[in-house]
Amino acid sequence: MLPSNASLTSGGSFDIDTKETELKALEEQSTAEDFWNDNEKAQGILKEVSKRRSWVDDWSNLDQEGRDLAELLEMAAEETETTDFSDELTALEEALGALEVRNMLGGEDDNRNALLTIHSGAGGTESQDWAEMLYRMYTRWIERKGFKGKVLDIQSAEEAGIKGATIEVNGDFAYGLLKAEAGVHRLVRISPFDSNARRHTSFASVFVYPEIDGDVDIEVNPKDLRIDTYRASGAGGQHVNKTDSAIRITHLPSGIVVQCQNERSQFKNKATAMKILMSRLYQAHLEEERAKKDSLNAEKKDIAWGSQIRSYVMHPYSMVKDHRTKVEMGDVNRVLEGDLDKFIEAFLLQKDILES
Repeated sequence: MLPSNASLTSGGSFDIDTKETELKALEEQSTAEDFWNDNEKAQGILKEVSKRRSWVDDWSNLDQEGRDLAELLEMAAEETETTDFSDELTALEEALGALEVRNMLGGEDDNRNALLTIHSGAGGTESQDWAEMLYRMYTRWIERKGFKGKVLDIQSAEEAGIKGATIEVNGDFAYGLLKAEAGVHRLVRISPFDSNARRHTSFASVFVYPEIDGDVDIEVNPKDLRIDTYRASGAGGQHVNKTDSAIRITHLPSGIVVQCQNERSQFKNKATAMKILMSRLYQAHLEEERAKKDSLNAEKKDIAWGSQIRSYVMHPYSMVKDHRTKVEMGDVNRVLEGDLDKFIEAFLLQKDILES
């Protein structure tokens, strides 16, 4: 049977009629003679046209696929031989599900690229190894989604694992999806570093920021910055920099510290560090505005930046549990291979309900 959680004839909860009306009005504005008199405004309108056109076209294609499949099912019902359309139905349901997730990504910054930062917690080698496991998990997720990931900074630990890493994630709604991952991640396992094979609990934190571009104006006074250079660290060998090319920038008013050592050029590292700083300052601004409006209730504070969100238990049983949505998966290794969509979608659905 066709998916019943949305109407394939009217657009259901996607409100396609409204999007089509808005698209028509915006397209009419773009044909006005004085449209390009205000270049900034014109670019904004074209951006909105593209956004709504994408919605309308994607829905139209999905709607047509649904109609075609319904006709095939009707024709098959009249045949004496049974035809299996399970693959087609599954594909249609998955496409509809993807559109439903996209419908929940309506935040101002959800369609932006993302900067994902991982920090190991207290606990030395245990937490540093856990941070590297998370780093690998997210790189696998990025590959699964067909996104592009670029490592902007990674700090190797002395014995094993990493102290921290920053990844630039480029893809449709990268920030809107990855914001579900911000918080503290907890690992319970038999430690591979403990000769007595005891169970250890490790923590690592994940922060996610929207990557900003020219359409966001963040002013930074150069006098508010302290810029330090140092020699990049690494695993050794020919790739270790012999000059002080790594950059650390401290924004004195906010206390935000960013760094980059992944490029050989000090100039490139500085440019990347500034990109990270601007995104973090923008995120701090958004959080300040939300606090002023008192828009975060007690439940939402539980899923705010820095709070514990998920446990990955490998001993004495196998289970990954999200503490915000109560979603569980029994196959820890599958999750660590980047199968995160179930958790992300549950978070977005809960957030959508809380904000409605």
